Amino acid sequence: MKRLVIASNNEGKLRELSAILAPLGFETVPQGALGVPEAEEPHHTFVENALAKARNCARHTGLAALADDSGLCVEALGGAPGVHSAHFAGRLGSREERDRANNALLVEKLAGRAGRAAHYVCVIVLVRHHDDPEPVITEGRWHGEIVEIPRGEGGFGYDPHFLLPALGKTAAELDSAVKNRLSHRAIAVSLLAERLRATP
Repeated sequence: MKRLVIASNNEGKLRELSAILAPLGFETVPQGALGVPEAEEPHHTFVENALAKARNCARHTGLAALADDSGLCVEALGGAPGVHSAHFAGRLGSREERDRANNALLVEKLAGRAGRAAHYVCVIVLVRHHDDPEPVITEGRWHGEIVEIPRGEGGFGYDPHFLLPALGKTAAELDSAVKNRLSHRAIAVSLLAERLRATP
């Protein structure tokens, strides 16, 4: 089994990534367990932020590192919150408090707007070492729409407001095993696995 450091301290992401990567033969270690400080994410694109996080993690550990940068893009808001999804309503409070504030702001900004189409984006970057000139980069998208009233107790982030019309459920109403097969993160990791299998 290959050891891989996950460049995240987000418990929801760590749970999902570990569950998705384990069947692919990866032993995942969260960066916090190795004392890696969080990387700055000053960029305007998911791919630049994911690359910065992966290189930071590999630099501090000397191990291969995987980073995920993801967010919610709402068409009626011009793609916002986008790369600012985690801190849409600010940086104060616990993760759960920030999630509640982010969701409240999202619903407020969509009030009176007809269009509710949205998609989650996940960009995965894998670097074999900190100055890897050929990082493996994949992207997954999960399309849905925003509902005003939250539904479901699972997932994290915007999941209670992210409705999947074909299923008639929000992401927070899905069983974790189902979500880990369908989500933007699952799509990006699946593409990553294909790329790795194709690499000599």
